Amino acid sequence: MIDHTTRHSTAPAPRHDDSPGARIRALRLAQGLTLAQVSARIGLAVSTLSKLEKGAISLSYDKLLLISEGLGLDMASLVDPKPQQPRVPGLTSGRRVLQRAGEGQVVETGSYRQTYLATELLNKKMTPIFVEIRARTLDEFVAEFGGLIRHPGEEFSYVLEGELEFHSELYAPVRLRAGDSIYFDSEMGHAYLKASAGRCRLLCSCAPRGPDDAVDAHVFVNIAGGRHSVEPLAADASIATRRKA
Repeated sequence: MIDHTTRHSTAPAPRHDDSPGARIRALRLAQGLTLAQVSARIGLAVSTLSKLEKGAISLSYDKLLLISEGLGLDMASLVDPKPQQPRVPGLTSGRRVLQRAGEGQVVETGSYRQTYLATELLNKKMTPIFVEIRARTLDEFVAEFGGLIRHPGEEFSYVLEGELEFHSELYAPVRLRAGDSIYFDSEMGHAYLKASAGRCRLLCSCAPRGPDDAVDAHVFVNIAGGRHSVEPLAADASIATRRKA
């Protein structure tokens, strides 16, 4: 029997948006921060932040890293809606998270399909990501991201399937095939491109620099206006000061 009392409205039920952009907005609002305040902290234009939250701009690793720093949160908080396991004070080992095939938090862009792994753990020393490469040309990549991507730290990638062409600002492009790997300083502008027919997939691990290393490196990511660049830092610069330098 149909309960006609439940048919008092023809409006569709609101859909819960659990995208990374929506989570970033929710986390920002939970801290009582406006777009302008976050903009002042990290150096991204208010319009750019608004578009990121709405999913109108591709949310890549470097942007996630920058926003997580500005909000004072672990990056995993931006991509995983589930409760996470913080490091227990005084416990230096013993944590673990099991990831089954097909699990992980997906972040889609035109150039990449990134599946962030082990997001249940906070304060990791590295960020493992399963990546499917989509961009075929450097022009296609630059059209989406505004330039080569760069972010503080080091990066390791192992090709699982297909072929990719690795571009960087200091070296000539190099082609990698299944079984090949590359380790590099990710402050150096870089891009992964699909270089053959069929799927191109790799396992990538990004290791951001710690606070001391970040001071030694004297760099930060500035992607205001969609452009990526490396700029000098003062040794005692705060986040806000760095972004306005």
